[in-house]
Amino acid sequence: MTCTLAWKKASSCGQCLSNESRVIYRKLPFQNYAQLLLRGHCAREYTSQAFSSSSPSGSGSGASRHTSAASAARARKRALDRDFIVSVLEVSATKRDAKSYLQKYTKNPKSLAEAPKFYQGDQDEELLLDSRQPLHVAIMKLRAPQEIDSETLHGVGKTLSQLRKLGLLSVVVVDCGIEEQRLTFQDQGFRLCEAIDEHGEQGARLTTDIFVPRSPLSQGSPSFLSADIQLRDGGLIERILQGGGIPVIPSLMACDHILPPQPVDSNKIVLALTRHLAGMHFDNQPSLDREEPEILRPKPIAEVERIVLLDPLGALPATGRRIWHRFVNIEQEYDSIMKELKASTEPPLKDRNRTWASLTTHAANLDLAKDALAMLPSTASALITTPSAAANIRDATSKPTVSMSPYGFDDMVTTRRKKNPLLHNLLTDKPVFSSSLPIPRGYNEAPSSSSDRSSVSTLLKRGMPLTVYPNTSEDSWRPPDPRGPRLRLTDNCIDLPRLVHLIEDSFNRKLDVEDYLNRVNDNLAGVIIAGEYEGGAILTWEKPEGLDAETAYKQRRLVPYLDKFAVLKRSQGSGGVADIVFNAMVRSCFPDGVCWRSRKDNPVNKWYFERSLGTQKLSDCNWTMFWTTPGLDARDPSLLDYESVCRGVEPSWADNKHILD
Repeated sequence: MTCTLAWKKASSCGQCLSNESRVIYRKLPFQNYAQLLLRGHCAREYTSQAFSSSSPSGSGSGASRHTSAASAARARKRALDRDFIVSVLEVSATKRDAKSYLQKYTKNPKSLAEAPKFYQGDQDEELLLDSRQPLHVAIMKLRAPQEIDSETLHGVGKTLSQLRKLGLLSVVVVDCGIEEQRLTFQDQGFRLCEAIDEHGEQGARLTTDIFVPRSPLSQGSPSFLSADIQLRDGGLIERILQGGGIPVIPSLMACDHILPPQPVDSNKIVLALTRHLAGMHFDNQPSLDREEPEILRPKPIAEVERIVLLDPLGALPATGRRIWHRFVNIEQEYDSIMKELKASTEPPLKDRNRTWASLTTHAANLDLAKDALAMLPSTASALITTPSAAANIRDATSKPTVSMSPYGFDDMVTTRRKKNPLLHNLLTDKPVFSSSLPIPRGYNEAPSSSSDRSSVSTLLKRGMPLTVYPNTSEDSWRPPDPRGPRLRLTDNCIDLPRLVHLIEDSFNRKLDVEDYLNRVNDNLAGVIIAGEYEGGAILTWEKPEGLDAETAYKQRRLVPYLDKFAVLKRSQGSGGVADIVFNAMVRSCFPDGVCWRSRKDNPVNKWYFERSLGTQKLSDCNWTMFWTTPGLDARDPSLLDYESVCRGVEPSWADNKHILD
């Protein structure tokens, strides 16, 4: 009976697909669907028309008629298409996001070299393989699927099917736990295959017995390369992906030729898959005893662009603030987050084992994301979320939540439409909620229900280093004594030519460097540099009108002012550079608040509005003032100082350096 049931499941999940069927999967129509991102109005009109005409017509009132199998299949396909279109539109991708997605996932020949070529007769198989479009792949780990209800699992299957339509194939690792039986892994793999196949063409395939032990490399190899697991038949995964299928792989390994495969650490399976698909597996290296060893670098099988961890525990917690990390710059934040997870306050005795197990799992997820992204291009990312968030099941009974926040936003009623984090990240390369948003807008503060906790996610990128002058590791920036030494832009620690290039490229204007240095060098508060001068901020201590520096310092009226905020054009809108710089400014450098100004017609103002705690349009000039200082009202005297500074700072551009805007 068990064998019969297993054979039926295997047949329904694509185990016996013919070669002709697999060819169909490569003809994915995601180019057509992707155009909806640039035609939002037409797509919404189409969606409304489709919904209004979804019911089959009958002859007369209340009449019904027999529906053929072909008609039922067409109706089902229309329903799936409608649901897919709505999911894409809910992402609300910007025009820049849409263009970036289309350039990456659609190929339009722009030259004769890229135009289609037609051959007569047999061609070299290797030449044909090289001419294929690259496979875009996400490696996904689903933890504890046996604890997921059928509705959630079918929602996950629908999301995987939608990702495939958008051009991103998935390789799914099923992790039921190291203590579970082998049959549990297989049963849960079949469940997932059925869930995927229910929402589109059949193509999910349960793939077992493909991992074997591997002799470790030299002791000097990086940890993510010196693993003890490798693929026995890597070509099988490639063939499934080339056919447009979705491999579903239980985390099992055959230790020898006699015993059946046994459960192993799923993180090692994910890393082995990443190495193999990215061309980082050095399994057949020649012996070093040869006089002229030939190094054979494996070719990448696919472009691994996402590492997705579907874990019931969800996003990485920021333990000290009872919130969740929305975006993690691994290069900058890995050590501090890992320290938080390992140094968390001990829970009560009755919850100790469960809480520490959760923190251990979060730490393992962070390590897995770090090691996997180390083998991938800098544009790759990892996403940690819950299966329920990936399923994006609509809850008709959900109600607005009331925020109880220590940041002065008590009793704020917040309503937010849920977005699928996987679809949103694919189409925008950003987290669902920006990490630089103020706490009540970007985080669920101490969520009261399990549905709230399950909706959050963490996006991780290998990122870039962050350099802050003066260093904020021990304390935030404080006003220096006017008579003491201070940081200047001409100091050796700052590469002034690269900083000037960053400003001019971002603002698309020529800076009068000499005039600018004369204005800011004597009141410089600090400089923030992201990566290799890909983004940055220059901040100053400004004195209100009518006060000299000594008086303003003694009266504690020096104003923290954001003088320049710049991101290179090629880094704008992606990579999280702006968020990284802004977070450093408001969390580390000026946690008590900072102000700045922007032209009233500046298109970036929407971004500023979302991240400020207050704003005011200044009369009789073209400036809008922003601030992040909590608790300010219209009668606060600090606002008068802020306004005085924002009105009085003179620009230092070469075209109109002394003309107030």
